[in-house]
Amino acid sequence: MTNSLRFAPIAADLPPTVPFTGPETLARRSGQPILARLGANENGFGPSPRAIEALAAAASEIWQYGDPDAHDLRSALAARHGVPTDNIMLGEGIDALLGLTVRLFMAPGEAVVTSEGAYPTFNYHVAGFGGALHKVPYRDDAEDPEALLARAGEIGARLIYLANPDNPMGSWLPREQIEAMLDRLPSGALLLLDEAYADFLPPEALPRIDAEDPRVLRFRTFSKAYGMAGARIGYVIGAAAAVAGYERIRNHFGLNRIAQAGALAALGDQAWLAEILARVAASRARIAAIGHASGLQALPSAANFVALDCGGDGARARRVLEGLAQRGVFVRMPGVAPLDRCIRISTGPEAAMDLLADALPGAVASA
Repeated sequence: MTNSLRFAPIAADLPPTVPFTGPETLARRSGQPILARLGANENGFGPSPRAIEALAAAASEIWQYGDPDAHDLRSALAARHGVPTDNIMLGEGIDALLGLTVRLFMAPGEAVVTSEGAYPTFNYHVAGFGGALHKVPYRDDAEDPEALLARAGEIGARLIYLANPDNPMGSWLPREQIEAMLDRLPSGALLLLDEAYADFLPPEALPRIDAEDPRVLRFRTFSKAYGMAGARIGYVIGAAAAVAGYERIRNHFGLNRIAQAGALAALGDQAWLAEILARVAASRARIAAIGHASGLQALPSAANFVALDCGGDGARARRVLEGLAQRGVFVRMPGVAPLDRCIRISTGPEAAMDLLADALPGAVASA
């Protein structure tokens, strides 16, 4: 007698879905090549030339496992942020770190609060580890700390997720609002502050939080401003006791040698980072102008993308998105109303912006 396939109880109750469908999959399904890749919030300007050199130089050493402690990179990040190395934990991008965080701090059945329409990978991990997910609506196209805190207090939430700047809208909160939020956290709640796009914020907007504050974990990445999304390097800034907890469950050989070397070189090239920030700002302005020429309104953004209001509902925005896809331009859109009246377009080089400018008028007209 053969054994039948049996999933574990939590997994068995989950739908067979993933948070995102990749552009490669979309291209295979449609048979339409992607000419402008503007939907995944990657940094199309690329990493620092010094990072590229370091990646190439480390390639011959790929037969070796990466340093499980990522000592050199961790030390450099600690120096960059002015904190002890004990306050830094590296992982395979923020996505993986969110999964570890949910596993480490949330018991099955415990309540978690996020925003309806916010970054879905966090929800994916909460469901995967058996949490009870609760959502509050956005307010004025931004995440609403008051609503998050109120809901968390009502249900005794263990975790509260907030991204600043926010994905998918690009909105951001002043640092005073984030700092005040910590003093109002319900007893036993932990704030997960996703700062994937924090490099694009003006410095005065970054919250001033002691790395040893046990009420919050901050998540950063090399995927956005540093242009290394494919390397999968993210990190947590948090209290030493919390950071040490990750050692119990993390994949100790998850960061390969090449990625570590590239990220270390990228971190050391702050002049390139400054240039990228300027290019992203210029590209945001170009996207806004392209949208305006087709009658679409750009929302303010402090990220490496712009949300364009298509002036209708989600059905109209989806038609615009599909029209762009038919013309080889890959973008995405928020998944819930009223955010889904927008399409979200990543910044990128001028050649990609030119393709967008050529494709958008026809896509809007066909919508």
